[in-house]
Amino acid sequence: MSIERALPLEGRTALVTGGARGLGRMTAELLASLGCAVAVNYVRSEAAAVELVDRIRAAGGRAAAVQGDVGDPATPRRLVGEVERELGAGIDILVNNAGPFVRERRRFADAPEDELEAMIQGNLLGAMRLDRLVIPGMRSRGWGRIVHFGFGRSAEARGWPHRAAYAAAKVGLVSFTKTLSTEEAPFGITVNMVCPGDIRGELKEKRIADVRHLIDPESPRGRPGAGEDVARVVAFLCDPASDYVTGNIIEVSGGLDPIRNHLP
Repeated sequence: MSIERALPLEGRTALVTGGARGLGRMTAELLASLGCAVAVNYVRSEAAAVELVDRIRAAGGRAAAVQGDVGDPATPRRLVGEVERELGAGIDILVNNAGPFVRERRRFADAPEDELEAMIQGNLLGAMRLDRLVIPGMRSRGWGRIVHFGFGRSAEARGWPHRAAYAAAKVGLVSFTKTLSTEEAPFGITVNMVCPGDIRGELKEKRIADVRHLIDPESPRGRPGAGEDVARVVAFLCDPASDYVTGNIIEVSGGLDPIRNHLP
């Protein structure tokens, strides 16, 4: 005798920003496998977004690709409207994964002003605008999940030389996460932050089984992180039974301190 169980996120709709590639892609795939209709946001990676949407649909899920740079102040409202039209429902789950990051090391005083503005708009204000737009619908339904992305140890509000504007934006997002979680808890909305470790390149789209045999001498865990490591935490936070988990800044780093490990 077999007992069929409903998927935990059946009937829910998610928007994953930066969902075409990397950690966002792994998160979108996992949420879709749990029954969620998923909007895959992208800026330039249209082919990757469409391929992912086709894959989700082929597996019996519902998905749509939506283009837009969340760092552009005019984009969030249009993006939310497109998701609602494409998927026919309001956004229940918002995963704010997108955000610019410049790997080139440079001091704050040497960074061009447009780069500084892009860091703040893309990593802080874009997420805040999207949150503000989806909260009314979440309140009306009495249910919502908002997940922000930070960097390792961002909750400690430490300085990060050569990453000043990026770090300032993410640390600001830490405070905002905690404030919003308290304000929205009475409405059935949880707000948390996930802080990935230094997961690079193709590893962002790998499963845990793909990296278990690999060695990472920098990682206290001993192996590199995979995209699935992060996606599993996001999925846990989005689970209906995780309604008591809110206002948390969760490290998914294998114990690595990215600031200490990458100082000169």
